[in-house]
Amino acid sequence: MNKKLDGFKNEIKGKKVTVLGIGISNLPLIKYLISLGAEVNARDKRTREEMGEVFGELQTLGVTLNLGENYLENLTGEIIFKTPGMRYDLPELQAARRAGSVVTSEMEVFFELCPSHIIGITGSDGKTTTTTIIYKALTEAGYKTWLGGNIGKPLLSDVEGMTADDWVVVELSSFQLHTMKKSPEIAVLTNISPNHLDVHKSYEEYIEAKKNILLHQNPKDIVVANLDNRQAEMAASDGNGIKRYFSRESIADVYLDNGIIKRGNVPVLNVDDIKIPGMHNVENYMAAIAALYGIVDDEVIRNVAKNFGGVEHRIEYVRTLDGVKYYNSSIDSSPNRTINTLRVFDKKVIMIAGGKDKGIPYDEIGTILTERVKVLILIGATADKIEKALRDEIKRTGKGIFIEVIRVSTYEEAVNTAHAKAESGDTVILSPASTSFDMFKNFEERGNLFKKLVNELE
Repeated sequence: MNKKLDGFKNEIKGKKVTVLGIGISNLPLIKYLISLGAEVNARDKRTREEMGEVFGELQTLGVTLNLGENYLENLTGEIIFKTPGMRYDLPELQAARRAGSVVTSEMEVFFELCPSHIIGITGSDGKTTTTTIIYKALTEAGYKTWLGGNIGKPLLSDVEGMTADDWVVVELSSFQLHTMKKSPEIAVLTNISPNHLDVHKSYEEYIEAKKNILLHQNPKDIVVANLDNRQAEMAASDGNGIKRYFSRESIADVYLDNGIIKRGNVPVLNVDDIKIPGMHNVENYMAAIAALYGIVDDEVIRNVAKNFGGVEHRIEYVRTLDGVKYYNSSIDSSPNRTINTLRVFDKKVIMIAGGKDKGIPYDEIGTILTERVKVLILIGATADKIEKALRDEIKRTGKGIFIEVIRVSTYEEAVNTAHAKAESGDTVILSPASTSFDMFKNFEERGNLFKKLVNELE
């Protein structure tokens, strides 16, 4: 019996509950709250027409709706659930708090009610792959395992089916962590680098949000952190939990020794057995090994490494046409992600990049572009920043490097241009180094369009 869940059900019944944002994470939440007897008001900046079929579905459920640009006006509700990407300190939310509303989120309530072991993973890069590796290993080891957070589906409505013996693996974004009041039993920090500065007021605020994953841990909990990443290492050192560090560069709890990942003196995994390419994925496996020590046998980790082909939209092979290989890495929403992706390829590639500007610097991407790109096709708001980083690096080196830069306005034009420029033996990759929100709902939609266009090439 989950007494906390029973208490939540009793508390929510008959309450006036407002849900902000009617997207992937909150639509199941709305339906769950309705099933518990709450009076739900849902708000979204989209119009009735933009909502499509969801509008009629919610009306049928008895949900009252506030839609359009002014959807936050006169914000009320005994309990308000905000969408993950919404800042906690919006004036409308502040006013609602002063009026007596409790402002929370699906993930915050889930952490309060979940009876199971929780492993939480965050970081600027690598968190989705690390989350998936941990989930697959626990599942293969025979545990009843649940996957959610920033990956998979919302988990609040699944709490009734969870037990104390289960494991929950959640990917946590800085937005979800910003106001969290509980931390997971095992917290994993893959790395921290500038990201989402279009939402966070500063890099310092972004770091503090990431650190919240371990802020509420007790001395028996565990924090896993990347010793090679200064910000992650510093964040972990401030925590209360037991520290487990992983490193490619030095001896740590889990480290790399001549192509072998070791835990202490115990060889765990040969990097040649890891199916997904790139040294950043070696780091992801080291993080998983550190997190799962004592829970999952090493043989299970080895089996996952040999069989797991990677997460969709992450250096995802699409097809080979006329001797040219096409890869989709739409997840590359920051310069650092693109840098890691380009390091996977030995030969220079034809790259499609650009998207929404998150307010982060692009200076560091210049070096890898000069080393690994032969044709750069740019689209979107960050095109100028990416090209400037390239030009500045070429000027700095003084080597007279020539890289063709082509500007396009649509993805159809981008893919057709790449196809026209490519010769047998070349590689074409979508690695935007930017978010997708200037043209798409999310990176998945961007990647799916790229794959569709590539598969239509003749």
